[in-house]
Amino acid sequence: MSEHSIQGKWALILGASSGFGGATAKALARKGMNIFGVHLDMKQTMPRVQAVIDDIEAAGGKAVFFNMNASNEHKRQRAIERMRAELAASGEPYLWLLMHSLAFGTLKPFIAAQPEEAIAPADMNMTLDVMAHSLVYWTQDLVRAGLLGRGSRIWSMTSEGSHRVVPGYGAVSAAKASLESHTRQLAMELGPQGILVNCIQAGVTDTPALRQIPGHEDIIAASIRRNPGKRMTLPEDVAHTIAALADPAVGWISGSVIFVDGAEDVTG
Repeated sequence: MSEHSIQGKWALILGASSGFGGATAKALARKGMNIFGVHLDMKQTMPRVQAVIDDIEAAGGKAVFFNMNASNEHKRQRAIERMRAELAASGEPYLWLLMHSLAFGTLKPFIAAQPEEAIAPADMNMTLDVMAHSLVYWTQDLVRAGLLGRGSRIWSMTSEGSHRVVPGYGAVSAAKASLESHTRQLAMELGPQGILVNCIQAGVTDTPALRQIPGHEDIIAASIRRNPGKRMTLPEDVAHTIAALADPAVGWISGSVIFVDGAEDVTG
């Protein structure tokens, strides 16, 4: 095996059942990686989870998935113990890659005519906890468990909403801005251990999360108009980028926000 091979290494994808996480899980499996996937799905959406697992296994990878609330501390600890056992059995010392792609938050406005229609502290706290702070908590526990080491790389997912306003996106926007800050801080603190931490800002992408945003049809149309490539970003655009940068030879990019959007942000 080449010293620059990721064959047989393990990735942990938080938010693995669809969108960026699902596409990245499949792309990494095609590169020879095994996948731990964390997702939260009800019975009606489990077929799409199984489709991701089937693609991973068809590529020759192993898939170990957890249907759980990724922000639940006790469930996180149980999942990490299972991962530790799987890694030991496979002979791999630690995770090569962690991707944080959790999209679950409120889309309530800050200001509304009726108090019950406006965002409440519980809504704000939940959104930031799931979509931002959980990156820190997962990373802390994985480092303490010895499941991240030299060469490991951590990816978070931001959006242009971190620095632009979108109706109904206030709490998610705050979460994305916080996530970028967490990414920079983790890059600094984990740098001495040789762990890389970066954030991807994808262009507007047609995912289940986007379709929850009020007026998403207008957002899609506007992104196509202003993107120089005259198309939306695809989940696979992000997946191929992460898969390419998983190469062990790429080891000096950290603390960055990497734009995978076909120059959409700079033309907007």
